[in-house]
Amino acid sequence: MALWKIQLGRNGQQEAVALEHGIVAIGWDHLGDLSKTKTREGLEELFRNVYPEKRTNSIANQVGQIWAFISRIQQNDWVACPLKTRSAIAVGIVQSAYQFRSDLGESVQHTRKVKWLKTELPRSVFDQDLLYSLGAFMTVCKIKRNDAESRVHAIAEGKRTTLSSEEKDSEEESGDSKGVEVLDVERVATDQIQQSISRKYRGHKLAELVGAVLRAQGYTTHISSPGADGGLDILAGSGPLGFDAPRVCVQVKSQDSPIDVGVLRELRGVMEANHAEHGLLVSWGGFKQSVLRESVASYFKIRLWDQGQLLNQLVSNYDRLSETVKADLPLKRIWALTLDDDEE
Repeated sequence: MALWKIQLGRNGQQEAVALEHGIVAIGWDHLGDLSKTKTREGLEELFRNVYPEKRTNSIANQVGQIWAFISRIQQNDWVACPLKTRSAIAVGIVQSAYQFRSDLGESVQHTRKVKWLKTELPRSVFDQDLLYSLGAFMTVCKIKRNDAESRVHAIAEGKRTTLSSEEKDSEEESGDSKGVEVLDVERVATDQIQQSISRKYRGHKLAELVGAVLRAQGYTTHISSPGADGGLDILAGSGPLGFDAPRVCVQVKSQDSPIDVGVLRELRGVMEANHAEHGLLVSWGGFKQSVLRESVASYFKIRLWDQGQLLNQLVSNYDRLSETVKADLPLKRIWALTLDDDEE
């Protein structure tokens, strides 16, 4: 069975509905119901009528992706969906042919049923070449380079994979054979930085990195010693001695798997015991849905950082980080042309 990368909305607007209802979905909603579209030529004719302003090359690219979604993807194929709203990848198995839905909102109409196997796989558990393939700047893309399918199967089962130089190949296929694979350069660069952090800041060292970011933000910090910490890794406060508000209790989890709601509840107790107004929960492996749902009630007291949020804070405060951290993570700014992924 094949492996397909599917982006659930340019900005992740379809992710919540897709994960909740067991589907994958694409945009181009103005096309209407495509159930009776039986040929690629018929789809292209419809597309040109609905989007007359599109350029010829753009039409070929977009029609190829739509055709792949409604026709080329088969039941029992695997899908990998890089999430925009958090630093994770959802993996599932296709369970149906194309279905047009009108009950899930205007932006979720072109769908296929999916059995989700994992909805919170941290990006750091994927090797860089897999992230490179999943970083294609397209909504639908067939992934087959470097035995990608069997390796993603293994990752979904909790196994780590390695790839020897002899096994590497350069073959990849876009959603349509006429399409051109274009990479999301920003996403690829972000993945490289996250992989470096994952290698260099395991265990207690991740708490030290979080402490460095908080100090760059102006906090005075106390970092617990390695070992049992009673649910408290960092105390952070404002002012030169850290006595001023806001006072923050920080818990840092460096594991690759998502944490459950018990850790969030533990942090609330630690905040109360330490008379802290705010809490910060950092999880390198991300958060289970139960954590995300329950954290809404603590929005004005507790913040959650996964890989993506931690990296955003690190980059935003990079100039104020210590020279030691900069030496461990040597970064530089670059300018890149913003590309249109041609998704409605």
